[in-house]
Amino acid sequence: MKSSRRKFIAQLGALGASTGLAGIASGAPSSEINNPENPSTSFTLNILQTTDVHCQIHAHDELFWENGKAVYRKTGGYAHLKTFLDQKREKMQHSFLMDTGDMFQGSELSVKTTGEAMVPILNALDYDLYLPGNWEVIYYKKSMQHLLGSLSAPKVCANMYHDLGEGKKGELIFHPYHIWAVNGVKIGFLGYTDHLVPLRQSPNYSKGIIYTKPEENLAHYVEVLRNQEKCAFVAIVAHLGLSQQIHLANHPACEGVDYILGGDTHERVRVPIQAKYAKVVEPGAFGSFVGKLELKIKDGKVVSDTYELMEVDSKKYPESPKMKEIIAQYEGPYLEDIQKVVGYSTIPLFRYFVIENTIDTMILDAIDWQVPDVDIVLSNGFRFCPPRSTPDHTGNIPITNGFIFDMLPVDSTIRTGKVTGKQIQEWLEQELNNVFAADASKRFGGWVIKFKGMEVKFNAFGEEGKRVQSAMVHGLPLDLEKVYKICACERDGDPDDMLCRFRGVKDTQNTAFTLHQAMKNYLGENSPVTPTPPKSAEALDAPATLLTQVSGVDYEFR
Repeated sequence: MKSSRRKFIAQLGALGASTGLAGIASGAPSSEINNPENPSTSFTLNILQTTDVHCQIHAHDELFWENGKAVYRKTGGYAHLKTFLDQKREKMQHSFLMDTGDMFQGSELSVKTTGEAMVPILNALDYDLYLPGNWEVIYYKKSMQHLLGSLSAPKVCANMYHDLGEGKKGELIFHPYHIWAVNGVKIGFLGYTDHLVPLRQSPNYSKGIIYTKPEENLAHYVEVLRNQEKCAFVAIVAHLGLSQQIHLANHPACEGVDYILGGDTHERVRVPIQAKYAKVVEPGAFGSFVGKLELKIKDGKVVSDTYELMEVDSKKYPESPKMKEIIAQYEGPYLEDIQKVVGYSTIPLFRYFVIENTIDTMILDAIDWQVPDVDIVLSNGFRFCPPRSTPDHTGNIPITNGFIFDMLPVDSTIRTGKVTGKQIQEWLEQELNNVFAADASKRFGGWVIKFKGMEVKFNAFGEEGKRVQSAMVHGLPLDLEKVYKICACERDGDPDDMLCRFRGVKDTQNTAFTLHQAMKNYLGENSPVTPTPPKSAEALDAPATLLTQVSGVDYEFR
């Protein structure tokens, strides 16, 4: 009954969006909408949030940091999440479920179906609202519009515009905000995604879209929601990264906002971070967690808020038969290839450490093995890809074709080029500042970029432009005048003289190998592998097990 009601409300929301009346959609029965007959009524609202699931449709190993050690438990999986959400929402009188981005990138199934397989899965979860993440553009603008448009719930984003050419902004691609109204009380949701997408992702992905900083129109929409729409509570639904979200919550434009429900950096905020104007949370990644914000309403006002980060323990929540059937239907044609084992690791594979981790060590080893005639191998500081720690009958941890797509959803061509030592030094300082900038607004998405063939010691929290304390290339000090051959992946839309955000690279050439080919060839010849991080990058003022780039606030990743 509740599922049918939510579908009806979702359809009403879609109709409202097309007619400019998106604010009337609600997760509550129609009799509860805009019904101020008893203004003294006290009730509770529950806002539920997932984010950064990255198409991880099955339960997976998840890393928890407990007592200074990694502990693994099985979490997530959309069939388990469906049961979890149904059980939780059944106990709630008023609930509102949202996903704040990166729902169409991150797995082989998504790549093989250009995201199409995710649509029926997401629709079956009965979401009430969506925000596009930075990776929603992976299949380019038209596909993004098609995929998000195929979802039954409304979408919001106040800083993505149609590009009319020559830098001229057209209209917003999505509605800027959405209003949930219950018993005459309005909750306003204002959406912002990462404005750095054209730099963080391959440039061609977002061609046709202009992104702006949230600060450019935030105060305007807060004014609309507070004073025109008379919202009792205003939340920003964001995909900016925890550092950027904290920065925004301290910005004067954020005055009037109560919460920022964030995403992008896969951080697990268990206690809301109180900034100057708003509280900030972020509910992990990969479907392992659901954030729950509980609002107590009395006399039309929010009198208290309570936040909880809930773990989706796959052992406690059995698979929903309905969702399991949907997943099997769309995954079936690709399942054999997804599950094909192509190699083994003797140690758990994960990406959670900011500086070095086992997944990227394995990727660097593979590229270095496949393309041996280079000085330095580079790999992006990606966050996505859940851990893998469970051995099979061999006693080792299997690496499947599907897991290679989890690690590297874009099978880019491996490319080489030449740069000077001076360029490398400047690039290192810029990349470290992207991760550890004292000014949170300058922190660029992603962890420390990974490299092999070079050993760098640095102060993570040191002075900008002076973090690098020493740099060695194959045992010799970095020579500023010397020309070095580097290797990384080609990005769709980058100019010929750019490689891994290096500008001015000389003699760039594509090799005969892609990242996936290199991984399979390497694993085929070298399994089982033991990709122990070699301390190529070593922070002098932070542990090798650093789990977050966020500093200066009361927060711990665990």
